[in-house]
Amino acid sequence: MSKEEKSVGKALEEKLLSQKKNGLLRIDADETERADAFCEGYMKFLDDSKTEREAVTSAIALAEANGFSPFEFGKKYSAGEKVYYNVRNKSLILCVFGKNSVENGIKILAAHIDSPRLDLKQHPLYESSEYALLKTHYYGGIRKYQWVTIPLALHGVIFKADGSCVTVNIGEDDSDPVFAVTDLLPHLAQEQSKRTLNEGIKGEELNVMIGSRPFKDDEVSEKVKLNVMKILNEKYGVTEDDFLSAELEAVPAFKAKNVGLDCGLIGAYGQDDRVCAYPALEAILDCDNPDDTAIAVLTDKEEIGSVGPTGLSSDYLRHFIEAVADAADVPAYNVIRNSKCLSADVTAAYDPTFSDVLDPRNASYCNYGVAMCKYTGSRGKSGCNDASAEFVAEVRKIFEENGVVWQTTELGRVDLGGGGTVAAYIGNMDMEVVDVGVPVLCMHSPFELTSKLDVYMAYKGFAAFIK
Repeated sequence: MSKEEKSVGKALEEKLLSQKKNGLLRIDADETERADAFCEGYMKFLDDSKTEREAVTSAIALAEANGFSPFEFGKKYSAGEKVYYNVRNKSLILCVFGKNSVENGIKILAAHIDSPRLDLKQHPLYESSEYALLKTHYYGGIRKYQWVTIPLALHGVIFKADGSCVTVNIGEDDSDPVFAVTDLLPHLAQEQSKRTLNEGIKGEELNVMIGSRPFKDDEVSEKVKLNVMKILNEKYGVTEDDFLSAELEAVPAFKAKNVGLDCGLIGAYGQDDRVCAYPALEAILDCDNPDDTAIAVLTDKEEIGSVGPTGLSSDYLRHFIEAVADAADVPAYNVIRNSKCLSADVTAAYDPTFSDVLDPRNASYCNYGVAMCKYTGSRGKSGCNDASAEFVAEVRKIFEENGVVWQTTELGRVDLGGGGTVAAYIGNMDMEVVDVGVPVLCMHSPFELTSKLDVYMAYKGFAAFIK
């Protein structure tokens, strides 16, 4: 048999069996360059959008630069028109009206823009042993020991007693100070080292160092605290009581970086889930005159259960769709039940150092493309949206016809892993939905890792779905 000839078994193997292959070996150099170029914009978005409020601000600026205007309830829109709806400055809906009637359904991309972090308590500032510190309450699922002894920045808003608002961003500029949570030196950590890893740093020990120099006045009892408050008052015009109506978040101060000598990975804070939000945003920005109306939802509060008026367990998306349906004089329930959604959320990438927590046959891998997760949940799929085979097949066909490198995934071994996304809330609205997102290493840590190829393929897949 010549080298060119295949055996019967080899031919059958290629025809019948899955052929998993690194995505970088499946695309040409030009597409690799396009992926790298796409991720330059993504890394800038990460640096500019470390909170959900900042992500909304960044997204609106990009949307307006691409012809989007604020949505007007009651107004009739024509095919090709582009609008956005700002949900309390923490979530955002972007919509491009299609040529078909909205009664045929809407194509939806749904990603979240909140990330685990340290929130300041309402009475955060205190002095102890002539240091000024801030009390925090962590937000979302974090491993507390990862948040000590790293540079932190302070982001957020403060609403003052007169109702005016100031925006806080300290620690990002090279000339800014940064903040930190302290930890014990190993020489004195014998007792601490006896704690379990989960209790190595306790929640009430995540206190942020904010000052150390005293205000020079012997009449003052808390000199360092007063000096810190004086600096904040001079910069922002606030008093200590204004913390009561503030939303301030301590987040990692470092910027997004290329990782590895080959620069194939991105390391940054907040990639869960802005690594899906940015491709979804870019997909809707690039969407011109689609057949069906397309929506991208960038939502808040996923990390704590999608609760509240800016989370997707609320009705703000339903109300928006109802308004679109009313303007088109069609029943909203027909629009909703005919709509289809990609829940754009991350999944756990296979980590060879900790491979025992994953099923290697069903895990996702960096550089193998955007990952489709038919179900999440935990143990017996509890709390998940289990996508239908029909819809999985539909999305699969779209990806393959449009050259999207993709893979399947699940979040850890049975009875060990699991998690939640917004898919369940979308499914509860009575529409087809499946999770599709980027694999992440070190998920929920202050420095998460993703593959540039996978980020680009998320964009390519999202764009193909809504076009």
